[in-house]
Amino acid sequence: MKTIAHRMKRSALALSAGLALTTSMAVQAADTIKVGVLHSLSGTMAISETTLKDTMLMLIEEQNKKGGLLGKKLEPVVVDPASNWPLFAEKARELIDQQDVDVIFGCWTSVSRKSVLPVVEELDSVLFYPVQYEGEESSKNVFYTGAAPNQQAIPAVDYLMNEIGVERWVLAGTDYVYPRTTNKILAAYLKGKGVADSDIMINYTPFGHSDWQSIVSDIKTFGSAGKKTAVVSTINGDANVPFYKELGNQGLSAEDIPVVAFSVGEEELSGIDTAPLVGHMAAWNYFMSVDTEANTDFIDSWHAYIQNDDRVTNDPMEAHYIGFNMWVEAVRKAGTTEPSVVQDALIGVSVPNLTGGYAAMMPNHHISKPVLLGEIQDDGQFAVVWETSGTVPGDAWSDFLPGSKDIISDWRAPLSCGNYNVKEKTCSGQNF
Repeated sequence: MKTIAHRMKRSALALSAGLALTTSMAVQAADTIKVGVLHSLSGTMAISETTLKDTMLMLIEEQNKKGGLLGKKLEPVVVDPASNWPLFAEKARELIDQQDVDVIFGCWTSVSRKSVLPVVEELDSVLFYPVQYEGEESSKNVFYTGAAPNQQAIPAVDYLMNEIGVERWVLAGTDYVYPRTTNKILAAYLKGKGVADSDIMINYTPFGHSDWQSIVSDIKTFGSAGKKTAVVSTINGDANVPFYKELGNQGLSAEDIPVVAFSVGEEELSGIDTAPLVGHMAAWNYFMSVDTEANTDFIDSWHAYIQNDDRVTNDPMEAHYIGFNMWVEAVRKAGTTEPSVVQDALIGVSVPNLTGGYAAMMPNHHISKPVLLGEIQDDGQFAVVWETSGTVPGDAWSDFLPGSKDIISDWRAPLSCGNYNVKEKTCSGQNF
């Protein structure tokens, strides 16, 4: 009997110790607010995404120096989806289910975002997406701080057409959803402006494509028909390096056939000789060369954090800066990090951008942004040649596609719909 009693006593003590340990772990977990960072640190997209991981770590560190949030320190949880699109979904689930993060900042390509989308919706979390994209989507769980097509692609084409007199168009992109959908929108827009099918050349290449000789040769031939020709580039990732090198090799200058890129910024240019590329352009909503006090402070903070004065800043970094500050303000406003509450609190939040204005979170979960066009300089920076007079609200659904022009997104009650057809007066689903 003593043995049984002794065993029962030991079991009770063990159970008590286990409960105490569990309680202690729960208290420790509650002492920090976990922030998920979901960016590729290896693979073809690491050239662009690694910097965004570092940006988030800097922003979290700076917030902690200010006292954290709601009286708690922020704890970054970094994972590497390795440029593997299905792995993005697995890592997102790991962050939410196992790591118990309250928010995720991440993704670059649209295919990675679409991989993560059903996970954050199922688990009712929050994703801040910082890169320009094709639109045609609105989720109550995603906040799009990069540019929609009306904040980048359409203004860039207007500039080329109206200011440079471009009549023939090469739409060159990486073979995935963002370039294909963006080019579908651009082709419809160009045709609506009277551009003939024969004056539009569309080309797609796989991620990491390296042999550009024949494609650049085809572009050169297409541009020799006697009409001013331009390349609108949605080429993504490290394939941009050999593409731009081949332009230089074949002597295609900006005066001959200008290239305007939507996925090339200071970070991508930092690895190549930009002298042959001077005059080619990029359309973004931020450039490192923008002369504002806020931008100077951001650059100084970045150089101090990364301990390298040669490191550049770029547009998606600003998008994370804006998104992070919006999340902080929404959490303060809500008094909690509970994702479902923060989703509602985010609408209407306004924070400074780095170009001298403010970014506001719209009811469609897109933000207001200025549009800038910059020319590549021989130092790898961009000289701004054109910009909007104010900010432009992002459109979730394109005005130029038949299936989208009658659709709006508004996540406020009572509509609470990302896909509302104003003609049929129906909400046909959360995303599509």
